Amino acid sequence: MANKYLAVIMSFFIPGLGQAYAGDIKKGIGYFLVAFVALQVIRIFFVDSILNSFYYIIDLLISIYAAYDAYLMTKD
Repeated sequence: MANKYLAVIMSFFIPGLGQAYAGDIKKGIGYFLVAFVALQVIRIFFVDSILNSFYYIIDLLISIYAAYDAYLMTKD
């Protein structure tokens, strides 16, 4: 059984890693790809727009949601 706190920490820093650790590798890859692609699209295509200002906020929200989902996956 996966440690829920370790899964949360792993998924907070690298979205999807906690899900993979908890046993759902496909979901983990999905989270990682969505986070990576979404953040790269913002960085590349919205260089001078207001959306680029929210890059770190969006990154934080994705990390929090991935960590919360990892917690739910490993909840007793």
